Amino acid sequence: MNPKDLPMQGRPVFVVDGSRTPCLKARGVPGPFTASDLALRAAQPLLARQPFEPEVFDQIILGCAIPGPDEANIARVVALRAGCGRKVPAWTVQRNCGSGMQAIDSAARDIAVGRSNLVLAGGTESMSHAPVLFNLAMVTWLGKWQRARSLPARLRYLMQFRPTYLAPVIGLLRGLTDPTVGLIMGKTAEILAWRFGISREEMDAFAQRSHHRLTAAQTEGRLTSEIEVLFDGQGKFYDHDDGVRPDITLEKLAALKPVFDRDFGLVTAGNSSQVTDGAAWLILASEEAVRRYDLSVMGQVVDCTWSGLDPAQMGLGPVYASASLLQRQQLGIDQIDYWEINEAFAAQVLACLKAMADDSFCRKELGLDRALGEIDHERLNVDGGAVAVGHPVGMSGARIVLHLLRVLQEKGGKTGIATLCIGGGQGGAMLLKRA
Repeated sequence: MNPKDLPMQGRPVFVVDGSRTPCLKARGVPGPFTASDLALRAAQPLLARQPFEPEVFDQIILGCAIPGPDEANIARVVALRAGCGRKVPAWTVQRNCGSGMQAIDSAARDIAVGRSNLVLAGGTESMSHAPVLFNLAMVTWLGKWQRARSLPARLRYLMQFRPTYLAPVIGLLRGLTDPTVGLIMGKTAEILAWRFGISREEMDAFAQRSHHRLTAAQTEGRLTSEIEVLFDGQGKFYDHDDGVRPDITLEKLAALKPVFDRDFGLVTAGNSSQVTDGAAWLILASEEAVRRYDLSVMGQVVDCTWSGLDPAQMGLGPVYASASLLQRQQLGIDQIDYWEINEAFAAQVLACLKAMADDSFCRKELGLDRALGEIDHERLNVDGGAVAVGHPVGMSGARIVLHLLRVLQEKGGKTGIATLCIGGGQGGAMLLKRA
């Protein structure tokens, strides 16, 4: 059997606590917090309420796709600032949108095989702080200028300077573009909309539902147990996901123009996830650690799978990863109580739902005898998703795992799957069980 087809084996892995920051929508300028600031602010209250000292962690694992230049191995930077001590090792993982989930998976597997007993794992991203870069021509010119030692040489290079050298390279746009197929992520969503016949009206209705569900969750206080309030240096506080639009209507969504294919496209800013800053952490523990520190248990990480697919249709990643997970655990869709599918785009989630319910797709693409089945919309993203919450790339995988555990507790569900698509043509899916 292929090693990647083997389920997580060994000791049980428990999630004992977790927290996150609010997701703060980027508004054209760098936000008030860097990625390490966000991770630190989420970690401090979480660690302060534990019955053990931060120095007893076996390791710290943090997912982040675009750490800043002062955040090399951002996990170590945050671990030291959070008081975990010099002796606790920390490392950073990067799997694009799956980075936060990869951190949890890595922690869980180390606990399962006995390498660790207590791990802090999560994800962070400050997309508003993504770098703006010099282009290659400017970098080349600067290099030659700096090497020039004489005044005549410097004057010669100065005469060669061109204003076009100052054209910036927007790091975020480059990071959201797949270099192997040359497509920005929004265009891959357009491909899925065309392939599965998803209409603009379907996308906008899905986006509206995401905002309304998040609004209801905020109004009813269902997110307060997972969100830590942030305070900036100016005394301003942030206590909720601020990209939500309680007043969103189908008419307002319909008025928005396509972003990625201006002539024929259907994907707009309104039915896409938002560019956002945020961080999330979970504490994972072995049974031994639970007993030693008398820890409460939220749930159990049962298994996690990763799958690859065509980068041009990367949004279908949850289908491939979830199918692998369900097969490996010998489960059917109807045996999963609640789902969190990260809403990179409304079209992408809708395409996943249609693909899972399509016999032909499941036979040809997944090698199954029949369709996986249909996911009940009332059991999917019950408190909204990234269209309303936002999608801080390195954080999202950890956020949906944390929130799904909260949903299972609140709703009395037994099992759940958190899954997401990943830029570059991958998918990740994690099976969780309520304590």
